Amino acid sequence: MSQEPAIFVGGGGEGYGLAQNLLLKFGNRHGLIAGATGTGKTVTLQILAEGFSAAGVPVFMSDVKGDLSGIAQAGDPAGKLHEPFMKRAATIGLDLQYRAFPVTFWDLFGEQGHPIRATVSEMGPLLLSRLLELTEPQEGVLNVAFRLSDDEQLPLLDLKDLQALLVFIGENAAEISTRYGLVSTASVGAIQRRLLVLENQGGTGFFGEPALDLSDLMMTDAEGFGRINILAADKLMQSPRMYATFLLWMLSELFENLPEVGDPEKPKLVFFFDEAHLLFQDAPKALVQKVEQVARLIRSKGVGVYFITQNPADVPENILGQLGNRVQHALRAFTARDQKGLRLAAETYRDNPRFRTEDAIREVGTGEAVTSFLELKGIPGMVERTLIRPPSSRLGPIDPSVRAGILAQSPLKGKYDTPIDRDSAYERLRAREVQAAEAAAAPQQANTDLRIDPDEFSRARRYDRRTDDAPPPRKKTASRGDSIGEAFAKSFARQLGSKTGQAIVRGVLGSLFKSR
Repeated sequence: MSQEPAIFVGGGGEGYGLAQNLLLKFGNRHGLIAGATGTGKTVTLQILAEGFSAAGVPVFMSDVKGDLSGIAQAGDPAGKLHEPFMKRAATIGLDLQYRAFPVTFWDLFGEQGHPIRATVSEMGPLLLSRLLELTEPQEGVLNVAFRLSDDEQLPLLDLKDLQALLVFIGENAAEISTRYGLVSTASVGAIQRRLLVLENQGGTGFFGEPALDLSDLMMTDAEGFGRINILAADKLMQSPRMYATFLLWMLSELFENLPEVGDPEKPKLVFFFDEAHLLFQDAPKALVQKVEQVARLIRSKGVGVYFITQNPADVPENILGQLGNRVQHALRAFTARDQKGLRLAAETYRDNPRFRTEDAIREVGTGEAVTSFLELKGIPGMVERTLIRPPSSRLGPIDPSVRAGILAQSPLKGKYDTPIDRDSAYERLRAREVQAAEAAAAPQQANTDLRIDPDEFSRARRYDRRTDDAPPPRKKTASRGDSIGEAFAKSFARQLGSKTGQAIVRGVLGSLFKSR
């Protein structure tokens, strides 16, 4: 048995093989946890998360069914599972000690954990097109929007920024088409409608600031244990495309921002991608290629990615070939398609002369698995039938009051709670509209100031009629036109109160004389 630092995954009893360990130095070589519903994938996920945490490696995983939060509490010696757990531990030679692990709870909706946000710019047009289920022409318009955002200094932080920019593009489609290529107003409208759907699914709260700081996912506690980041995904799974796109965005951010570290002694972070089939379901070719690129290169950043799914066939072959650490729980072969999938799964393992891998995958019971982990030289180990070890932490969800207490003591308390709405595309486009409106209103305001007040003009004419029958003044007699002009001039000059106004009055008087 190797003395290299490793995570003990399980062992053997009668009819089973040697103890199975995941070497920490190969923890960033990615992995697969597969098996039918109810065969024990969740427990395997839990004990791997515990093992990495105990080795000082932070973990990120999504809690799809709501039962992984128990990692934050120690196992219950008085619980109904204690006796079978102790029996299994004795069988595989494990000294089982119950303990809790440091946990940070996250939630895109901010209900069961710290809110997670990303800016629209960080998400990018490719992932956003996938999230919105856009057609190729619509994706082209979205790419124009992102390019225009960069060229015009219009930051895209939240959804209202993107919506405002799309309105601007629709109103200026002809000019923008000349500069960036054809922009269809119909495509702009379609994207706007898809954004409304995203808002109805709760996506508004995800886009914005403060955006997630990746370093907050890579923390350890005072004892040196890696913090286990748990994303509450039970509600998020109601929008599976949003779930898959969000996790892929996180992988992309890790890939783009973390430095190269080569082959570290242990991973810097381990990322568990539950319900992995959602990532590839109806995914465009460009997106699948991006996942392949991330899976191939992110290990040099010290990040291990583990896909959890029901059938290995859910993962594209090019990605499946990069998953060196595998735990295969039972597969059920009720149909011809199931049988074909079972054979293909068995063919990906290094044969063991003691049994047929295909039979073993079909026959292993709950809490058992067919496993293969990378050995010292990075070679896939021989496939073995394995009894999976019991977890040290609580199996199942924790009480909401316990969750609230953990959140209250979190080192990230208050950091992400209050959204920030800083100057961005929405505000800058509105400012442009106000400036344009003021510029357009300036000439109209000047014209308004020069208009003759109908009431003043009417009063001047009434005054003129009264003076027609009055005795002539001692001074030089004024004509009728002079009386109207004088009365109007005095009133209008008072109204304007400036030399410019008086000059204009003289012009108006001249027109009155000519009209008469």
